[in-house]
Amino acid sequence: MLQPNRTKYRKHQKGGSGRGGVRSNTTKLEFGGYGVKALEGGRIQAKTIEAVRRVMRRRLKRSGQIWIRIFPDRVVTTKPSQVRMGKGKGAPSGWICRVQPGQILYEIGGVSFPLAKGAAHLASQKLGIKVGFICAD
Repeated sequence: MLQPNRTKYRKHQKGGSGRGGVRSNTTKLEFGGYGVKALEGGRIQAKTIEAVRRVMRRRLKRSGQIWIRIFPDRVVTTKPSQVRMGKGKGAPSGWICRVQPGQILYEIGGVSFPLAKGAAHLASQKLGIKVGFICAD
């Protein structure tokens, strides 16, 4: 599963959900000819990123290449069930990535249009946010 090797702090504050602006360096295709683009902001878990990669790789078989343009760099904490309120923040439980609308999540290269479109459709079913399929022009 994806996670950072080291972090400056063990726990992060929750902050916004990524609905704000768009990072300008993540809106254009850089590596492949096709891409999966976020149409809304949100949070994507590390295990979801890996699940989408697996399902896309299964659809592409051994042809083509997949680039993951997002990385889970923020920790999420949870408290155990049936614990009373208070007594501090919970223990780290997983990693997430904040996503802004318009951000490229995955890129696909070296395959035909129908194969890439099918892989992107499977990715959209796995992800918890609305995504679109884009082509390099």
